Amino acid sequence: MFVIEIEFGTPAYDEVLNLRDKILRKPLGLEFTTEEISEEYQQIHLACYNDAFNLLACLVLVIKDENTLKMRQVAVDESQQKKGIGQFLVKESEKWAIENGYIKMVLNARDTAVPFYKKMDYEKHGKQFIEVNIPHYAMRKNLKQR
Repeated sequence: MFVIEIEFGTPAYDEVLNLRDKILRKPLGLEFTTEEISEEYQQIHLACYNDAFNLLACLVLVIKDENTLKMRQVAVDESQQKKGIGQFLVKESEKWAIENGYIKMVLNARDTAVPFYKKMDYEKHGKQFIEVNIPHYAMRKNLKQR
């Protein structure tokens, strides 16, 4: 497995967007809007592939400030779930963040995903809230000191 950065607007980006739609949006009866997609132009898109270059998982990183990235839209293909791929992708995104000078990762985790992130040393911050009609928790992790 390997993780690469995907450029917005490319065929690889379209493939990543389709995976996110299938895993994260359609089950909730949601669709991406043109506005949501256009906002992703300046965001960082990471994708995990197997050696045959089949897309396994993806996520998006948003620059919050000079120290902080927000991880969002983590999606693992249904056939690849429970195999450690999501954990691998998150760890690779943390490496990417550190290599690019960031020291903190934040995210909003669906309540069902909180145990997944806790295993990787993310901490809940604040009270439960509703996002896309389902319960979420804000979570964060300090990556390293500069």
